[in-house]
Amino acid sequence: MTEGPYHHGNLRAALLERAETVLAESGADGLSLRALARDLGVSHAAPSRHFRDRQALLDALAVSGFTRLNERLRGAAEGPGPVPARLAALGRAYVEFAVAHAPLLDLMFSAKHAEDSSAELRELGHRSLDTTAELIARAQAEGLVRPGDPARLAQVAFSTVHGLAVLAVGALLDETPLAEATDLALDVLLTGLASPRRR
Repeated sequence: MTEGPYHHGNLRAALLERAETVLAESGADGLSLRALARDLGVSHAAPSRHFRDRQALLDALAVSGFTRLNERLRGAAEGPGPVPARLAALGRAYVEFAVAHAPLLDLMFSAKHAEDSSAELRELGHRSLDTTAELIARAQAEGLVRPGDPARLAQVAFSTVHGLAVLAVGALLDETPLAEATDLALDVLLTGLASPRRR
């Protein structure tokens, strides 16, 4: 078998793209380097040039996922408008990513918390929380958010939007549309975060 169009470094990206599709369809148990090679029409040994084993592929998927999530959250945090509007945009961006890529998000968090997780993966995994904490600190400086450790407040904010995403993925929102539930959750969250003198 030949590598066809997947030479000059394109095979790695193709493997990751196909692996994410398989992950969404079959879960992590359905992933194997040999099957991916077959799907892409390359020799069964070709993936080993980019991933030493299946775990390396899973870690690379997690890195890719965190990188994309962090880019979306950073874009929301640095967007136009007042800080509370950007906090809401950040929350929406997280919910949208988490619902659209639920199997990938599960893989991302399990890989991050593995005992042998890489420093790169741990750093990427914390970056979204850091982005949120930085935005909360800016809001505190403007007198818009209550006093407190920005990192702790960011953890509470993430627990709210992550919990909502988990309910949505599990079809546990009943008849409530996701957009409506997200707006309500963010309204309650931002009201709770607001400085007492602004309530």
